[in-house]
Amino acid sequence: MQQTLLATLGYRRVATCTPVVRPADVGTNVGNILSQCDECVQLGVDIIVMPELSLTGYTCADLFLQQSLLDAAVDGLERVRAWTASNAPVVIVGLPLQVAGRLMNVAAVVHAGAICGLVPKTFLPTGQEYYDTRWFASGRDLETTTVWVRGTEVPIGTDLLFVDANDPRLILGVEVCEDLWSVIPPSSEMAIAGATIIVNPSASNDVVGKAAYRRDLVTQQSARTYTAYAYTSAGPWESTTDVVYGGHQLIAEAGELLLQSERLRYEPTLSYADIDLDRLIAERQFATSNRQERPPRAFRRIAFHLTPAVRTSLRRSVPQRPFVPIEHEDRDARCREILRLQALGLAVRMERSKAAKMVLGLSGGLDSTLALLVCIDACALLGRPASDVLTITMPGFGTTPRTRTNAELLSGALGTTFQTVDITQAVKQHFDDIGHDHSTHDVVFENAQARERTQILMDVANKVNGLVIGTGDLSELALGWCTYNADHMSMYAVNAGVPKTLVRYLIEWYADHHAAAGPILHDILDTPISPELLPHDGEGGIVQRTEDVVGPYELHDFFLYHIVRQHATVPKIIALAMIAHGERYSSAEICHWLGIFLRRFFSQQFKRSCLPDGVKVGSVVLSPRADWRMPSDASADVWLQDLARVKTELGIVA
Repeated sequence: MQQTLLATLGYRRVATCTPVVRPADVGTNVGNILSQCDECVQLGVDIIVMPELSLTGYTCADLFLQQSLLDAAVDGLERVRAWTASNAPVVIVGLPLQVAGRLMNVAAVVHAGAICGLVPKTFLPTGQEYYDTRWFASGRDLETTTVWVRGTEVPIGTDLLFVDANDPRLILGVEVCEDLWSVIPPSSEMAIAGATIIVNPSASNDVVGKAAYRRDLVTQQSARTYTAYAYTSAGPWESTTDVVYGGHQLIAEAGELLLQSERLRYEPTLSYADIDLDRLIAERQFATSNRQERPPRAFRRIAFHLTPAVRTSLRRSVPQRPFVPIEHEDRDARCREILRLQALGLAVRMERSKAAKMVLGLSGGLDSTLALLVCIDACALLGRPASDVLTITMPGFGTTPRTRTNAELLSGALGTTFQTVDITQAVKQHFDDIGHDHSTHDVVFENAQARERTQILMDVANKVNGLVIGTGDLSELALGWCTYNADHMSMYAVNAGVPKTLVRYLIEWYADHHAAAGPILHDILDTPISPELLPHDGEGGIVQRTEDVVGPYELHDFFLYHIVRQHATVPKIIALAMIAHGERYSSAEICHWLGIFLRRFFSQQFKRSCLPDGVKVGSVVLSPRADWRMPSDASADVWLQDLARVKTELGIVA
């Protein structure tokens, strides 16, 4: 079902190719290039990028001065042009071309049986193993704007952008190899002028350590320009007189590396990824620095009409838990960094407020557990004993023996000061005061307990000159799953930027590295998430499970990330969720819980509009003083109508 949705979401598939290219063997090279182009058609590719000077080979040296080779290169370009007449993709190939009495290293953009334009290389390396200026002139020295190729006048210049007339989001820019290594790459100007996809046909040889530098260049340039950047380099069949070419292929999107090929292979390679044009446009609209840039020069826009390939799958990673690191080897560094951010913010706030204690309500659940770990780390930064953390457990009508015991054991294992304050009698008295029936287990019954706990924490903090440390996390803020002026409020909210899936990940990591607290933390992780506000069953078991009411946090965190960080539409969110979570949840379940998320996210903004200070740790935060601005009374109708349309398309009965 997600395949039906994907066809309408506007991804564009880009392939980076490294065919077998032998120096000066144009006929064979063209055959190998077209063979890979045929394979790309079968893969549903829209844009095909071949290496620098791929028609002739990059290492022809003084053979570039031979007219026979130059004529053969143009003949080869004609064969590529003819291929595109009956095939849909845009093809970018490289060749040496005579222009106004000079020889230039150009990338030809070919589509629909026509040469759309020619982009000459601007920066020509000369030194070490490179001698480009021995044969070629720079594109910035070009005075003419067109060149005749086999009787057809073709635009040429470093000022060309190729715009898809069928989809103005797709604006293609081309720079060649060394251009990327320059102080101000031409692609920077292209991006300012609107380019969303940059391709780089290259012939960068390989030496030890160069691949990592090249990868960082591509990734950073895509981040800096808010573009998708597709880079492909010549392979090992170029001349090996002095160097070896490794066929490195990279595609990055707005700073995210979508793919990196295996290098130094002795067979032709082809890599491809799907580019999210909507994401690139949204990132640019969101980035204030990008909006303030002005193009340093005028660009000519060359129109083409792309018919996108029909695809039934998505060629890019869709993480189930986008807030959680995918690479296990990054786990230690990422977890240490997040906890240090939280602890450092708290430590500074403690010092500047002259507070003597950290006061924390410890329930035995995930959020208060993470907040306690942050407090312990903050104490270490300040050189204070863990006993400066006053942990208070406040059992009520729904508190289970398991969570109460875990709270006490965890406090003991970490060396904090522990106190128990039973709230049941105080809440009953409150019910009597306001005339509420004790047996009516409604929102009053639940929220009165939450507010009583916050009152105790605030008053104790006043008593001991302390700060109340907030425990609520980012996921709860998104859903409004907190009691207004209760767990919603604190004096410093250390978890406000940490979503529930990341809370669990951090506690798992901490448990694996701290022997004394490890077993307790693992039992807390195994405990169902619950506010424990309704009376437990006769055997002390939890009857109120949060995810049964609001839905799975792994889905809600997924929705939150793609709505707030990726600015995705409802159809795209559903399609991606079906790819990432389709084995666990049906399309109907995904749509149901997305509806819950949207309704709660909009209706609960008033709780986020008056949040206490807290720590931002990632790219998504809902503080009104940081990243998020939203009216407290905005309507969700537009998003819910989109959801209804998708449900109809998928045949989901409400």
